Amino acid sequence: MDQITQVTHIDNVKLTEDKKAVVFIDQTQLPNRTVYLTADTEEDCFDAILKLKVRGAPCIGIFAGYAMYVLCQKYQDKPYAEFAAEYKRQSAYLNSSRPTAVNLSWALKRMEKIVEESSEVPVGEIVEKLGRECVAIHEEDIAMCRKISEYGLSLIKEGDGILTHCNAGPLATSRYGTALGPMFLGKEKGMNFRVFADETRPLLQGARLTSYELQKAGIDVTLICDNMASIVMRNGWIQACFVGCDRIAANGDFANKIGTSGVAILAKHYGIPVYTLGPSSTIDMNCPDGEHIEIELRDPNEIKEKFYAEPMALKEVKCYNPAFDVTDHELLAGIVTEKGIVRPPFDVNLKKLFG
Repeated sequence: MDQITQVTHIDNVKLTEDKKAVVFIDQTQLPNRTVYLTADTEEDCFDAILKLKVRGAPCIGIFAGYAMYVLCQKYQDKPYAEFAAEYKRQSAYLNSSRPTAVNLSWALKRMEKIVEESSEVPVGEIVEKLGRECVAIHEEDIAMCRKISEYGLSLIKEGDGILTHCNAGPLATSRYGTALGPMFLGKEKGMNFRVFADETRPLLQGARLTSYELQKAGIDVTLICDNMASIVMRNGWIQACFVGCDRIAANGDFANKIGTSGVAILAKHYGIPVYTLGPSSTIDMNCPDGEHIEIELRDPNEIKEKFYAEPMALKEVKCYNPAFDVTDHELLAGIVTEKGIVRPPFDVNLKKLFG
């Protein structure tokens, strides 16, 4: 139990004691080093998200809430009009760091709503409200992750083999996580699972983060290369695929770390159910389908150089490096949220629950 507590209750993002900065684990340095960084400028906050020091859609939203509260304290002596204008400028800047994860814009808009609705209130009181709101965003995510974990656990049995892609555990969210949450909760209840974690190239978040979290929790985890998913499915070792999500469209299409779509296509061939797990803040009912999800393109050199002692391809070789892909809703068995498990037809049932 101590091992599980160590992982599921980790403080990956929080405010400093004086509330003047955000403290967070630099996820780029895991699993070999656990390094906490602080950010108190807009450049540092932008850099933390862009360079994946903070990552995971819910975690980015939590970080953004705290970041805006920290930044707003710096100009709380300004008149309301100047304060509101500065908030919008810094919010837009932070929002441009990563376009795919809806939680970032969701958290920023939620904080901005307080600013917009408080024009008659002293600016100092507005900042206090923002401080309470960012804490509420974090606390709500903890509660949502627990509920998601409970619903997800109902889909798996003792001894099942589960394949997951990328990282959707406590580091990417809060406490239990989303896609990994059912495994942590099941372990606490005395259940045992076999988890196969894709390494998730080129950033290796499955290798560096997912296998780290599961191993620390005492869960049976086997790390595989991304191109090994088919053989473990063919061997009969996988009974379900649990993956996270960065944005879910109104029809059930969803964006997740690059390679998720391929996993879902393989699973359909082998008759294995695929579930995506995420909080309601990840659902974008204003986005009709996956064609309307903007996909982030990252530095091509991540493919050739990152984590290698020397480049693995010639300098002249072109690289295409999308950070996410879109999985078609027809490949999904269900969407697990804090409000329950949404089944097909997703366009109808998502609207009933979240419309």
